Amino acid sequence: MTQVEDKKELTFEDFKTEVLNDYTIARVSRECSLLGRKEVLTGKAKFGIFGDGKEIPQLALAKAFQNGDFRSGYYRDQTFMMAIGQLNIEQFFAGLYGHTDLDFDPMSAGRQMGGHFATHSLDEKGNWKNLTQQKNSSADISPTAGQMPRLLGLAQASKIYRNVEGINQTNFSDKGNEVAWGTIGNASTSEGLFFETINAAGVLQVPMVMSVWDDEYGISVHARYQTTKENISEILKGFQRDEDNNGYEILKVKGWDYPALVETYQKASFIAREEHVPVLIHVDELTQPQGHSTSGSHERYKNAERLAWEAEFDCLAQMRKWLLENNLATQDELEAIDNQAKKDVLEGKKKAWLEFTNPIKNERDKLVAVLNSVASNSDNKIFIEKYASDLAAIKEPIRKDLITLGRKVLRMVINESGKAELASWVKNYTEKIQPKFSSHLFSQSENNVFSIGEVKPTYDESAEEVDARLVLRDNFDAIFTKYPETLIFGEDSGNIGDVNQGLEGMQEKYGEFRVSDAGIREATILGQGIGMAMRGLRPIAEIQYLDYLLYAIQIMSDDLATLQYRTAGRQKAPLIIRTRGHRLEGIWHSGSPMGMIINAIRGIHVLVPRNMTKAAGFYNTLLETDEPALIVECLNGYRLKEKMPTNLGEFKTPIGVVETIKEGNDVTIVSYGSTLRLVEQAAKELLEVGIDVEIIDIQSLLPFDINHDIVKSLAKTNRLLVVDEDVPGGASAFILQQIIDEQKGYKHLDSQPETLAAKAHRPAYGTDGDYFSKPSIEDVFEKVYEMMNESNPTKYPSLY
Repeated sequence: MTQVEDKKELTFEDFKTEVLNDYTIARVSRECSLLGRKEVLTGKAKFGIFGDGKEIPQLALAKAFQNGDFRSGYYRDQTFMMAIGQLNIEQFFAGLYGHTDLDFDPMSAGRQMGGHFATHSLDEKGNWKNLTQQKNSSADISPTAGQMPRLLGLAQASKIYRNVEGINQTNFSDKGNEVAWGTIGNASTSEGLFFETINAAGVLQVPMVMSVWDDEYGISVHARYQTTKENISEILKGFQRDEDNNGYEILKVKGWDYPALVETYQKASFIAREEHVPVLIHVDELTQPQGHSTSGSHERYKNAERLAWEAEFDCLAQMRKWLLENNLATQDELEAIDNQAKKDVLEGKKKAWLEFTNPIKNERDKLVAVLNSVASNSDNKIFIEKYASDLAAIKEPIRKDLITLGRKVLRMVINESGKAELASWVKNYTEKIQPKFSSHLFSQSENNVFSIGEVKPTYDESAEEVDARLVLRDNFDAIFTKYPETLIFGEDSGNIGDVNQGLEGMQEKYGEFRVSDAGIREATILGQGIGMAMRGLRPIAEIQYLDYLLYAIQIMSDDLATLQYRTAGRQKAPLIIRTRGHRLEGIWHSGSPMGMIINAIRGIHVLVPRNMTKAAGFYNTLLETDEPALIVECLNGYRLKEKMPTNLGEFKTPIGVVETIKEGNDVTIVSYGSTLRLVEQAAKELLEVGIDVEIIDIQSLLPFDINHDIVKSLAKTNRLLVVDEDVPGGASAFILQQIIDEQKGYKHLDSQPETLAAKAHRPAYGTDGDYFSKPSIEDVFEKVYEMMNESNPTKYPSLY
C-alpha cells in the first residue's frame, strides 16, 4: 500500500478506490483469521493466534509507514503486513501449517508459529539488501513485550544516522528519516520491558511510534487487573512533552474510527520523522472476535453485554457502516467484496495446503518404494509390507511419520541384505531434512567468525608494560577511527570512560553519540544494540558487571540468540556485548554464572579472554564478522601489567580456538578467565613436588575448541581437570561434555575426569569470602596432587 496522498490531489473516485482497497485488505485478513482458526481446530495446524479485531488501525499504520521504516511488533499484525505488501493469503496459511521452505513461508520457514512476521534484510548469501527501498519488519518473538527493547534500537539508529558524520548510510538510512513503529497489546504494557523502553525512548528522543492495541483484555484477564486506572495513556500523561521539557506526544484514538485513525497516524509519522520525538498512540475500543487464540473461547469470560458491544463496534462493522453513510460504497458492492474475499481466502488456503503436503507425499512415496524393495528379501517381509501399506494409506503424512518408520524398520533388517538400502535412505533423508529445522543458529555467510584467522599482536623491542586497561583503551581508539559505524554505550561508559577507564577520553574525542552513557536499564541497553545492529551499525553494548547480565538475559536468549535461526538466515544483528566479571570481592560483583549463560544464549558466541590483549583481539575479530558475541573481560585484570602492542585495531584473537599456555606431561588442566592466573601459580608449586601439568586456556566457550586440541593434550597426559569459577555442574559440566562426549576424550583417560568449581552459593564478601567461595591456588594444587596420589601413592603420599 502506498502512502496516503495529499487530499487536494485526490478526486472523489481516487479516494473511493483507496478506501475500498483498504476495506478489501481488512476483509481478506478477517477471513484468514476465521478460516485459520478452523484449520487449527480440524488438526491441520497446531496453534493459531490471529489479528481479527485489529484490522482497521493497522491499515492506518500501513499508510504512514514508509520505505526504510521498521516495525517491531507482535502476533496480531497480519493486516499491517498484508497492507504493506509483505504477506499474502498463501503465505499466511503456509506459516500456519509450518511450511519449511522460505519461498512459501518467508517469515520463518516454519520455525515460528503463525502470526510471527518478518521481512528479509539479507539475501540468500547473508549480504545486506537495500533496507531504504523496502518496508521492513524485524522478526517477531512471542514473549510479551519482548519486542520493546529492540524497538528502541531500531529507532535510535535513525538518530545516529542523522547526527554522526562519516558513516556510509548506503542500504541503511536516508539521513535518519526512518521511523521505528512498535505495536503491543494493552495487557502486555504491564511488563517491565514496556516501561523501561518507554522511559529510555523519552530520554533519548528517538523517532519511535508506539501503538497500543487495547481490547480491554489480556487473554481472559480484564484491564482492571492489568493497568492502573485501566488506561495506559492516562497513566503515562507525565511523559507528555511541553514547551519546557522533552517527552512524548501522546495520542488517543478509537480503534474503529477509520478516518480518525488515518489522521492520527499521519500526525504521529510527521512528529517522529521530522522532529525525532517519540509518539505513543493508544488505540482503544478494539475487539477480539475469536478470543485470544485457538486454545480457548472468549465466551467463557466475557458477559453478554460485552459480547453485544463487540459485535456492534467490531472495527470492520464500523468501517462498513462509515462507507455506507458516506456514499463510498453500496450494500451490494460491499457484499461483493466480502464474498470475493471469502472465495480468495478459501482458494489460497487450499493452494497453501497442497504446497505444504505434496512434497511430503512425494517423500513418502519414495520411502514406500524403498520399504517394499527391502521387504522382498526380508524374513520380516509380511510386517514390513504392512508398514509400507499403512504409510501409503496415510492421507496427510508428516515427516515424523516417515523418519520414525524408516528407523524402526532398519532394526528389523540389521542382519539382512536390505539394510544398506534402507540405512542409506535414513541417512540421506536426515541430512536433507534436518537443516530445514536446524540451520542458521549461527551465520552461514562468508563473514562468519571462522572466516577470520589469528593475527598476533606485535611489539617494539622497547615495548613498555602498562596497565592492561590502556591496551583496551588504545585499541578502542583504533576501532573508532577505523570503523565510523562503531559506537559504544552503557552505564558509566561515556563521561568517565567506564568504571575501569577502558574508554578514558573516548567520548571527548568521538562525541556523545558514539561513546555514550546509558541509564540503569540493562535490558534496553541490549535492545539498543540489537536494533542498531539490525540497521547496519556496529554497536558495542556495555553491561557494567557480569552479574547484571541477568537483567538482559531474557532479551539475549529470546531475541538476539534466535534471530538468524528464526528467520532462516534472513536477518542478523552483529552486536557485541561487553561486560566484566569473574573474581572480585563482593557478593553482587563476583558472580560467574557461565553455565546459565551458555545454555541460555546458544546463537551468541561467548568469549572469555584471560587478559585485555586477548579481549582487544576479540573485538577486532568480531568487527570483521557478522555475528553477535558476548565478551567477558576479567574484572580484576585492568590494573595488571601487559605490553602495549604496536598493531592496535589489527591483531585478532581467533574464535573457537584454545591456547596452551604451559606444556606438561602429567595432568591437563583446562580453565579460562581470571582463574587461569591461580592455575599458573599452582602449576609452579606443583613443579616443586615433581608434578608437571599442561594448562589450556579455553578462551571461547561458544564455540568450543573447534580444532579438538584439548583431546590431543589428553592423549599425552591421560588425566583431565577442569577448573571453573561457576557453581558445581555449571560451565564445568558443559566443558566436560564437550571434551568427553564430543571429542571422545574418555578414550585417553587413565582416571576419572575431575572438576574443581566454586561453592554452590554466591561468592561471599571480602578477600576471605573470595577464598572460601571460589577455587584457590591451594585447591588447585591439592586437587591435582590427589589425582597423582591415586595413580602413584608411593611417590605422592596422601596429604590428609
